[in-house]
Amino acid sequence: EYAHQHDVTVEAELGVLAGVEDEVQAEESHYTKPEEVIDFATRTGCDSLAISIGTSHGAYKFKPEQCTRDPKTGKLVPPPLAFDVLHAIEKKLPGFPIVLHGSSSVPQDEVDTINAHGGKLPDAVGIPEEQLREASRSAVCKINIDSDSRLAMTAAIRKYFDEHPEHFDPRQYLKPARENMKKMYMHKIVDVLGSNDKL
Repeated sequence: EYAHQHDVTVEAELGVLAGVEDEVQAEESHYTKPEEVIDFATRTGCDSLAISIGTSHGAYKFKPEQCTRDPKTGKLVPPPLAFDVLHAIEKKLPGFPIVLHGSSSVPQDEVDTINAHGGKLPDAVGIPEEQLREASRSAVCKINIDSDSRLAMTAAIRKYFDEHPEHFDPRQYLKPARENMKKMYMHKIVDVLGSNDKL
């Protein structure tokens, strides 16, 4: 009520995402219960609802034992998102804006670059892009991918320092970092999130 008095929209979260965000940490996730969303959205008056369907904060969204391994690449393959929960929530709250937190895909090319240049991100794995594409075609109107941005920036900086150990000026190494982030965001906007030309 206070936020709406000042023309501020409210995004609420129902369910628990595993992982670490800022100083908040959860060991286990708990899916959003579709039977609770109507009461929650009505009583809180929220404008959008972030739900838990298997996403997780950070670059380590899943433990190796939760995944399978691709026999060709040895890379972890995460469990699928709970689209049945998403679709049940859509039926309960038709037309209501749904949000997915912790939805970075943790691009393996960026992880590989980080690791090749002194980083240590073993078994970092995220949400497959094809699942994010599917989610973007539903009531999901916002998908948070902050870790992907951090990985793109870190990969470019680590590579730059490895190739130019004599440099120290942030203007030198932040330029390729910004370019790498821009490239990543353009790919996500156009090829994954389907949000290009929607302004």
